[in-house]
Amino acid sequence: MARNEEKAQSMLNRFITMKEEEKKKPKERRPYLASECRDLAEADKWRQQIMREIGRKVAEIQNEGLGEHRLRDLNDEINKLIREKVHWERRIIELGGPNYTKHSAKMTDLEGNIVDVPNPGGRGPGYRYFGAAKKLPGVRELFEKPPELRKRRTRYDIYKRIDASYYGYRDDEDGILEKLEGPAEEKMRAAAVREWMEMEEIKREAKRAVKSGEVVEVGLGSKILFEEEEDVIEEERMEREREEKDREKEFVVHVPLPDEKEIERMVLEQKKMELLSKYASEDLMEEQMEAKAMLNIQR
Repeated sequence: MARNEEKAQSMLNRFITMKEEEKKKPKERRPYLASECRDLAEADKWRQQIMREIGRKVAEIQNEGLGEHRLRDLNDEINKLIREKVHWERRIIELGGPNYTKHSAKMTDLEGNIVDVPNPGGRGPGYRYFGAAKKLPGVRELFEKPPELRKRRTRYDIYKRIDASYYGYRDDEDGILEKLEGPAEEKMRAAAVREWMEMEEIKREAKRAVKSGEVVEVGLGSKILFEEEEDVIEEERMEREREEKDREKEFVVHVPLPDEKEIERMVLEQKKMELLSKYASEDLMEEQMEAKAMLNIQR
């Protein structure tokens, strides 16, 4: 029995294969420029072909064992196909077809977050990384987010958020303080009235005891004396404060101060000495000093 290789090499099989190849249409080649295509269906077909090529290469680039150079070459090829796909999508729009760019996929980082990579040229997407190419040295750093530096707030930022509520001007609007201050005010008012009534009772008993000549109780009299002592001490303290303020206002000059004429004379004398030391010789200065000493001139 003949093998499969021998069957394929037989005259009949070769003839049948040749006839089948003649019936097939010649393989079409994708136009180099998208602008050369004039048919919308053809443009859509070439776009679908590019999408299939991108899908195959993206599936291949997921393998981390291909090596750094192969991964970089695959990533470059995918980016080239993406640019070509954009050209065909733009051509489809020009021919009246649908706009595929609205639903184009976004590039994501290692965590799945969308990363916007703008193109320096300003048209179309920028350079993208796929699959294992994201983990290449020098590429991983592009997807890592820099640590957020907490900016120190300036004085302007602090005061910008301060309003009337910060100073307590709106504390009465919510009604919380009124509920809390009401019982407290009643307690304080009752305590003040009770204390005032006790003092009035003490004073009345003291006056009654003075008129009748009776001895006042120690507790009642000590309260009155204590209040009088407090008043006296407070008056003495206020008197001392007034004396200290008056003493601070007084200013005594212990050193005689020169008047305006004396100051002008001293400045003029200083300028004369500077000019003499600049233009006169030492001998002339000594002769002048001797002449002043003989004539008993002090200045």
